[in-house]
Amino acid sequence: MSPLPPNPLPLDQLLCLFSIMLVPLAAAGLALIHQGLGRSRSAAHSMLATLCVLAISAIVFVLIGASWAGFAGGPAHTFAAGGVRWDWLGAAPALARTAHFDGPDASGLSRSLLLCLEMFAAGLAAIIPLSAGTDRWRLGPICLASAVLAAFLFPLFAHWVWGGGWLAQLGANFHLPPLVDAGGAGVVQAVGGLMALSVAWITGPRRGKYSDDGVAAAIPGHNIVLVMFGCLLALVGWIGFDAAASLLFYAAGPQKIAGVIVNAMLSASAGLLAAVVVTRARYRKPDASISANGWIAGLVAGSAACAFVSPVAAIDTGLAAGVLVTYMVEIFELHLLVDDPGGAVSVHAGAGLWGLLAVGLFGRFPDGSRGGHLLAQLVGIAALIGFMLPLIHAANLLLNRLMPYRVDGDGDWQGMDIRELGAGAYPEFVVHADEFVPR
Repeated sequence: MSPLPPNPLPLDQLLCLFSIMLVPLAAAGLALIHQGLGRSRSAAHSMLATLCVLAISAIVFVLIGASWAGFAGGPAHTFAAGGVRWDWLGAAPALARTAHFDGPDASGLSRSLLLCLEMFAAGLAAIIPLSAGTDRWRLGPICLASAVLAAFLFPLFAHWVWGGGWLAQLGANFHLPPLVDAGGAGVVQAVGGLMALSVAWITGPRRGKYSDDGVAAAIPGHNIVLVMFGCLLALVGWIGFDAAASLLFYAAGPQKIAGVIVNAMLSASAGLLAAVVVTRARYRKPDASISANGWIAGLVAGSAACAFVSPVAAIDTGLAAGVLVTYMVEIFELHLLVDDPGGAVSVHAGAGLWGLLAVGLFGRFPDGSRGGHLLAQLVGIAALIGFMLPLIHAANLLLNRLMPYRVDGDGDWQGMDIRELGAGAYPEFVVHADEFVPR
C-alpha cells in the first residue's frame, strides 16, 4: 500500500516560501551596486566580501542569533523597571532547535519560514556596511564584524520589533500601537545603515578623497551599468522580502501581496524620478549614481509600510526618499566629511528612518488612529539613534582594536584586489591610477 501524499501547504505559507526564495536577489543587487560604485581595483574584493558576509551571517545567525531574535510568544529575557516589564532579548533554544523541517506541526513550519527569512535578513543587514567601507575595509575584519552583527546586534533589534519585544508591546506597556516595520526598513535597513556609518567613521576617507583644506574630490564608480542592473535585481528581491515579512509578522494575507508588489514598484520609481529631477535641476544633468541610489532609497523607505499604505502614499514616500537621499549624500560627503562611496548611510539609514516615520504619516490601520501610530514610530526611531547607534559603534571600536579595519597605505594605493587577493578583477585593462574628477 502506497503512503498517503503529504498535505499541501496552505496558500499563505506557500506564497511565503516562494517570496523568501526571491530574497537572495536583493543581496545580488546590492553586491553589484557596491562594487560598481567603487574602484575597479577593488571589484573582486567587494564581491568576495559579499559572499563571505552572506556565508558567515547565515551560519552565525542560525546557530546563535536566531535564539536571541526569538519569536512572538516565545521565551525571552525580561526585566522590570519603572513599573513596566521590558522584554529585551529572546531566549529561544540555540542551534535553531525550534525550527522543524520534517514534521507536520504548523507552528514549527511557521518558525522554519521565520528562520529562513531572518537568516537572509541578517545577511542583508551585514552586506550594507560593505558599501561604506569600499576600497579600504579589510576582509578579515569584515568577516568578524558580520559575525557580531548576525550573532547579537541584528537579533537584538529584530526581537524588539518582530520577536515580541518591547517595541512590539507598546500597547500593553504604554497604551500605544506597536511599532510597524512590515518590510524591515528599521530592522534590516536602518540597522545596516547605522553599521555603515560606524564603519565609515572608523576606516576614515579613501586616499585622495579630501584635500588638506577639506575639499572633497569626486571618485566616480567604475561600472555604472552594473549598478543599474543591480537596481533591477534588488527590486525583485525587495518584493520577495516585503511580501514574506508582511505574511509572517503582520498576517497580511495573500490578498495584500498584490498591493505589496505595486507599492514596492511605485516607491522605487518615485525615488528614482525624484533623484533624476533634483540632480538635473542642481547639476544641469541627471546624475546616474545618485539616481540609482534614489531607486534603492525608494525601496528602503517603502518597505516599512509596504502592506499598509495606498499606492498614492507609496509614491509620496518614494518621492520624499529620492529627494532626501540626494541632499544626504552631499551633506555627509561635503560637510560631515564621511566618505561613503555607495551612499549606504544616506540610502539605508536615512531612507530607512524616513520609511518608519512614513508609516505613522500615511499608514492605513483598522483602528483609524494615526497619532498613536506616529508616536510609536518615533519611539522606534529614537531607539535606533539613541541606543542602537552607540551600541553598534562601541562594538566596532572594540573589534577595530582586536583586528584593525583599515588596509595599510600600500593597499590604499594598490587596491584591495591586489593587496588582499593577489589578483585584480580586470587584469587585462586596469590602470592603477587615482581616478579623481575635480568638482
